[in-house]
Amino acid sequence: MVGLARPRTFRDVALIFLGAAAMHFCTSFLGPFADHSSSIIVKTQVSSRFDAGQPNVFAPPQDHDAHNHAAHVDPAPAPVPAPVKQPDPAPARDQRQEPAQELIKPPTDLPQTVDTSHTIPETTILSHAPGWTVFRNIYMSNGTMYIVTSRPSSFPEIEMITSTGLPAENTPENIAQRMPTSEDMAFLTPQEAQDRWGGDEGKLEKNRIWSVPGNTFIINEPSQFLDHYYHFCAEWLFGAWAFWQGAWKAIVSPESAAKTTAPPVHRAIFANAGAHGWRDRPGFNSYVFRSAFPALTVEVMEDWDDRIIATSSPTAPQRAWHFDTVLFSDRSASFRGPICGSQTQRIAAEATEHMRKAGNLTKLWWEPVRRAVLRFAGVDERTMDLGVKADQVLAAGTRMQPGAADSTRATSGLYDSDIVITYISRQASRRHLLDPDHAALVEALQAMCTKHGWELNVVEAEKLSKEQQLAIAARTTVMLGVHGNGLTHLIMMPVTPVSTVIEIFYPQGFAHDYHWTAHALGMRHFAIWNDTYHTYPNEPQVNYPDGFQGTEIPVYAPTVVQVIEERIAGKHPL
Repeated sequence: MVGLARPRTFRDVALIFLGAAAMHFCTSFLGPFADHSSSIIVKTQVSSRFDAGQPNVFAPPQDHDAHNHAAHVDPAPAPVPAPVKQPDPAPARDQRQEPAQELIKPPTDLPQTVDTSHTIPETTILSHAPGWTVFRNIYMSNGTMYIVTSRPSSFPEIEMITSTGLPAENTPENIAQRMPTSEDMAFLTPQEAQDRWGGDEGKLEKNRIWSVPGNTFIINEPSQFLDHYYHFCAEWLFGAWAFWQGAWKAIVSPESAAKTTAPPVHRAIFANAGAHGWRDRPGFNSYVFRSAFPALTVEVMEDWDDRIIATSSPTAPQRAWHFDTVLFSDRSASFRGPICGSQTQRIAAEATEHMRKAGNLTKLWWEPVRRAVLRFAGVDERTMDLGVKADQVLAAGTRMQPGAADSTRATSGLYDSDIVITYISRQASRRHLLDPDHAALVEALQAMCTKHGWELNVVEAEKLSKEQQLAIAARTTVMLGVHGNGLTHLIMMPVTPVSTVIEIFYPQGFAHDYHWTAHALGMRHFAIWNDTYHTYPNEPQVNYPDGFQGTEIPVYAPTVVQVIEERIAGKHPL
């Protein structure tokens, strides 16, 4: 039922007039004091500032106070037309002036996205080592990574940044095939970029560029090594995290070692590896990656191909993806570096040594990843703190004379009950000890641990869950075993003054894998050849003799016991 309209009275008119007058009064006189903190303000202005004669690789600010961080972006100068790219060898370069320095925002902030609708920001480099490069404002179109710059000569050689992404073989033909061309990475001037992707301002068109905001890891290598626990976690991830931390001069303090001041990582793109190409058979790669970076988005080769196809239509105007901040890694490019290529054969070495020499890595740089994984696995805080607490004990100057009642704590910062010896047994796998030598080693380790009140774990990894394996590694002081994948768990050990990795080789054999990683974390490594041992600085050369991969590897148990007891007693300091 619809009500009948009532005629307005003088009283109604007066009330309406008074209400309108009150609203006008409030707006006119109280408006300036209103709180507009919830307003959305979009700032699209960008600027370009260059200093003549400076390189394009620049460092972040020294100030790590999150409240003092700000951000701005580096745009491109006004564009002019340019010819279309043709595939040929790496392009020639000239001198570039340094752009305005990018300031770091606190990692808790959402990433600020550059507005590419009407500007094309120039590419800059935050940090570079062979195979490891942190870019700002890099582009991809039709499978080619583009560096937009007016001064390309200030950038590193393209072959030290990227490759064709093919699997590696040690042949002259394959080495040549992995050398990059302009199809893999190329330079564009701002004018060329505008000619390719720019909109017609006269028609109010936007640029044909679609931004991928935030921080991205692009991994330009095939699954050849990525699907292995050591090569993924202890080599690629190890190097990527070191370089990311160092590029931002991140701080990890002992008081809160699970936290870092480095910006968060939002996505990882495996450009040449499929969904199973970065996963190992036991499942540790995905377990570590997901637990360390729970909000991370992962794209694989098929997703990268989607991006390529979307920007490769011959009947449509050229288009590009814009990546705000990228850590670009490439295995082949790392092997072209002096450290990886001729010294360690470990791609992470180029990343960690570069940042260590620059003074950009704190002692606890790996702890945020380690603790995130261990916390996910259910490890308690006291266990995760073993390394930090041991350092604090020694820093307090509580050393005692050898033979004192608490001499273990004086040299290691640990009580005898905290000393954990973990033997990774490979007797059920290829490459293992002679059965009698294995039995003698277990017996000798049991006697040694009983004598000193230490804990012993003889681990057959295939019989334990991931959580059980990680819980043991998180407590381990000395890890030993035949050269093999199980020793990768050393990346989850606490780094104490006596943390040690003992690797048993077939006599005359040696490999850098666990030796290099142990040293990079600040642990002592010993190579055992039956009844002799080798450690820094008297380390053997890399060698794979007949028997290296066999089932008849000898070991003299008393030698292993001697190394462990001497190390805990402080006779082999770093």
